[in-house]
Amino acid sequence: MKSKRSLKMKCYLFKIRGVKNERKISVSISKIIVLLLLILYISDRLQAQSALSSDELFQQARTTAFGKKDYQKAIVLAKKALENSPDYFDIRIFLGRLYMWTDKYDLAKESFLYVLEKNPTSEDATMAITDLEYWNNHYDSALAFCNRGLEYNPYSEELLLKKGRILNALRRYKEAYTVMVNLTTKYPKNESARSLLESIRFDCSMNKVSLSDDFTWFDGNYGDYLHKYPWSILSLDYGRFTGIGCVIARTNYGSRFSKHTFQFELDAYPRLFKNMTAYVNIGISDQSAVFPRYRMGISLYACIPNNFEAESGFRLLHFSNSTWIYIAGISKYYKNFWFNGRANFVPDNKKISQSFSLTIRYYFGGADDYWKVGFGYGLSPDDINSMPSFISDYRLRSKQLSVGFRKTISKFNVIGFSVSELNQEFSKSMYGNQINTSVVYIKKF
Repeated sequence: MKSKRSLKMKCYLFKIRGVKNERKISVSISKIIVLLLLILYISDRLQAQSALSSDELFQQARTTAFGKKDYQKAIVLAKKALENSPDYFDIRIFLGRLYMWTDKYDLAKESFLYVLEKNPTSEDATMAITDLEYWNNHYDSALAFCNRGLEYNPYSEELLLKKGRILNALRRYKEAYTVMVNLTTKYPKNESARSLLESIRFDCSMNKVSLSDDFTWFDGNYGDYLHKYPWSILSLDYGRFTGIGCVIARTNYGSRFSKHTFQFELDAYPRLFKNMTAYVNIGISDQSAVFPRYRMGISLYACIPNNFEAESGFRLLHFSNSTWIYIAGISKYYKNFWFNGRANFVPDNKKISQSFSLTIRYYFGGADDYWKVGFGYGLSPDDINSMPSFISDYRLRSKQLSVGFRKTISKFNVIGFSVSELNQEFSKSMYGNQINTSVVYIKKF
């Protein structure tokens, strides 16, 4: 009896274990099925994605870029589309612009050049690479691409507008004016062209007359006379833009140390080569207590890589003796700012004295709309108020801070004002403070 019961119990336990095992197997199979279905779903989605046409991927890239501002994802989609259609030029140009918007200059240029090599007549690719060079201040390169595009599309409204902007940025105002007159004649409804033409018409004014007045006040350290009687210089000049550059004739009337006299100057800014201009100055006067008896200056300005401009030159000031000053400088435009650093060196038998200056301008409009701030250590040979200090055999020290602005009024009128404070060594180990103010009015016509 016991053996039968034991056998029945074993059979019962076996059935229970079998049921449990079947349940475990059933659960495992269910998991496997779910996993397989998930794999099939993902695979199906990937196949559907890869099955998208180049046009569909292009549209997704545009939506992602313009709607979501996700340029990186748009780049991925555009590159995927180009895998299917490597010579789909619209996509490649769009990819280049995406690179532009993400500051990838080299990749953007590579994309545009790829299109132009295969299709030199492409107006879209030409406009894109012109924009790339223009926005990176590579004006000469931008103009070259724009001109090449106009050879194939001579009546392109957009390319002609871009050419006018580039020539204006290069300050080739006469050429820019001609281009924009032709453009507005052919496309009179182009508001951007009319606006640019007005700006260029102002900038390319061939003549200008300016009147300025400088006053310098001295503190008591300079003595009672200078403290009571400030220096004054009144200047009148006439400038004209010529085929070789701007030429300016100037008359200065100075009052210093109870002396009153005139100085006559001539400035010229000739263009020498493609990337080089010059500054030439000569001046004479009959009273060395106020101005040098004669002065002369020459500087060469050369464009160097990364849109810097380098200056090298000299100034000669002759009072009772001659003083030579050698100049080195560098300047650069960055967005709305202009930076200029300069060093002046005066050699003698014992040592070389030096002075330094930094000038920063912030442009808020045209070429005559800016704020400026300047810092200086030492004397500048181009500062008309500092020239008499070069008479001293001892190289006088000074520190200077200046601020000022210029503003265009009614397009052809410019006003300006500046003020500076100068802490100067007027005799060995003796210092005083000067305040200089300058006002200027310019009329262009």
